[in-house]
Amino acid sequence: MAYLSRLTLTNFRNFVALELELPPGVVALYGANAQGKTSLLEAVYLLAIARSFRAENEREVVNFRAAREGQPALVGGILRKEKDGEQVAVYVGYQGVNNPGVNRPGTPEQPAGPGGGPGYSVRKQIRVNRVRRTAAQLVGTVGAVLFSADDIELVQGAPAGRRRYLDILISQGNPLYLRALQRYQRVLRQRNRLLRLLREGRAEAGELEFWDAELVREGAGLTWQRGEAITLLAGLCAEHHRNLSRPGETLRLEHRPSVPAGASREATEAGFREALTARRRRELAAGSTALGPHRDDFKLLVDGVDMGVYASRGEARTLALTLRLAEAAYLAQLRADEPIVLLDDVLSEMDAARRRRVLEQIAGYHQSLITTTDLAPVQDFFGSNATYLHIDGGAVR
Repeated sequence: MAYLSRLTLTNFRNFVALELELPPGVVALYGANAQGKTSLLEAVYLLAIARSFRAENEREVVNFRAAREGQPALVGGILRKEKDGEQVAVYVGYQGVNNPGVNRPGTPEQPAGPGGGPGYSVRKQIRVNRVRRTAAQLVGTVGAVLFSADDIELVQGAPAGRRRYLDILISQGNPLYLRALQRYQRVLRQRNRLLRLLREGRAEAGELEFWDAELVREGAGLTWQRGEAITLLAGLCAEHHRNLSRPGETLRLEHRPSVPAGASREATEAGFREALTARRRRELAAGSTALGPHRDDFKLLVDGVDMGVYASRGEARTLALTLRLAEAAYLAQLRADEPIVLLDDVLSEMDAARRRRVLEQIAGYHQSLITTTDLAPVQDFFGSNATYLHIDGGAVR
């Protein structure tokens, strides 16, 4: 079993300098709002997926004063494997950069800083055991599952959120999937560019054949892997939903790819090619690719009813928790170790019975970090079997 034994933050959000030793088991991070609790979970999850789950632009994670003074930011973690004592050191660094060339003509150069305008950006560098890595090479090193208040959008939000959920889930279990996804996205950009040129009469129709073949090859593989993941995930979701919902309800996950998966990967490719040919005129008119994994979705059906349309807020919250608990179980099955479970202030919206069931589930994982403004429910459940850390103004005690 592996766990995060140390978290190091330098100029990350409101943490100027932090060296935090973390034990296995349940760690409760408590305190008032806007003190840094979520930032700690953000840092841990960043070590797992190589991106912040909160920031629209990564320059936001750099402490304002540090960015203004040109100082770097750093997130570091030591993953310790208890069985053999092996340690894996993971670091993600950010260095602010001024790019005055991107400022509007005729305006003065902008100062460095998160509020510094269009001329400010950050360069990110990742290292694992001192060896430089890409984001795709990092994902899968540290496994983590994040529960947040925004998870309700997995049920009631746009398909893009559910695709992201699946992509992160599969990538942590199989890093090769992320590289295939990146290749597909590059092909998609090139193909869309060519479709726009064809619409404007600035390219030859024959040029599309190469990009069609690449789109089919990469896209069919993603669709096939997503289908396999949903098959495994569906059983786990059904099991957890029985524990969280009303008796007698049945949850089913239904994959809705824009190109139906065939009986094999080869059959999926053949169907993809036919569908592209049928949509060719529409794609040329729109200047964009109408089919492929970037249009996929999956539905959550309770007793045959689409919960994305008909779920109440309470039902959607329960289904979101079900998806996250199933995600943790999925990763525990596919990886050599359990994921780190991160709960970001999600207990406050649960009734006592559902909160108890969730805490019982996460207590079974080797390490769980919980943020809360109300410590009593966590302390009542775990008592002395947890570690309690108070977060106040970017300091931990």
